[in-house]
Amino acid sequence: MKRRVLVADTMHSEAISRMRNAGLEVVVNDKISPEELKAQISEFDALIVRSRTKVTREIIEAGKKLVLIGRSGVGLDNIDLKAAEEKGIRVINSPEASSVSVAELTIGAMISLMRNIHTADRAMKEGKWLKKELEGRELKEKTLGIIGFGRIGQEVARRAIAFQMRVLAYDVLEERRKDAEKMGVCFVGTSREALEKLLRESDIITLHVPYQPETAHMINDKTISLMKDGVFILNVARGGIIDEKALFEALKSGKVAGAALDCYEQEPPTSLPFAKLSNVLCTPHIGSSTQEALIANSKIIADKVIEFFKRDIQKVN
Repeated sequence: MKRRVLVADTMHSEAISRMRNAGLEVVVNDKISPEELKAQISEFDALIVRSRTKVTREIIEAGKKLVLIGRSGVGLDNIDLKAAEEKGIRVINSPEASSVSVAELTIGAMISLMRNIHTADRAMKEGKWLKKELEGRELKEKTLGIIGFGRIGQEVARRAIAFQMRVLAYDVLEERRKDAEKMGVCFVGTSREALEKLLRESDIITLHVPYQPETAHMINDKTISLMKDGVFILNVARGGIIDEKALFEALKSGKVAGAALDCYEQEPPTSLPFAKLSNVLCTPHIGSSTQEALIANSKIIADKVIEFFKRDIQKVN
């Protein structure tokens, strides 16, 4: 009997064909509701999602045959990992696929903040000519602090170096030091003191860490107080890493000169106080939303699903 795979979010057609050609039965329902998913999941051996679908404990417990959950993308915070582990369900993702897309959005947001591009665009469309008011700043010779020096952090660093920026990097893994040294990046260390050094010295701070208990609200009143006056902050990682209330107050006071946010504590936000502030650039979690990343994510997950069921596929064929 063929293994059945439910694709509950957008996936590239080539990846779906690849799984079918390998001998898997693939059902695509990329608009499935939570209620429908709960009712249907018992019929499937594997589930593939992106960020729209929340794989809750209820869903996992309803998946009587479920042995594999694939997340097409980097983060796993939309999947109840504890519930999956308790049931012995394997969880896979594709962190290697969207690094460039997220890094490019980070650099684009950084330039927009420093040159007030988002404000200029809005003003022009409102019939306002703010040529004198919108004096910007160059990236050249500014200090960029990268918190989290994995794949995405390193891609950001490569691009920042091309802009002749001084780059500092912090990560909890000491092995990242070698990666930083090869690139000419100053690795400040793995300790709390190292993180504080980065916060004090950076003109711009960008976050590239997963959301977990250790990183929840790591940017808060206390850590913001350590930063330079007029610092810029970017979050193209995960919501919940920044205490949004603390950031909002710091933006109003001018302690933080500007912020670019692609991720929020609640998605989609029910209210967005940052919309009132001209020094904030907001995007709707589009870090990995490029044609190239979608194709790469889809193919990588498809290949990993095929590999997982390889023995079963060979028996059927």
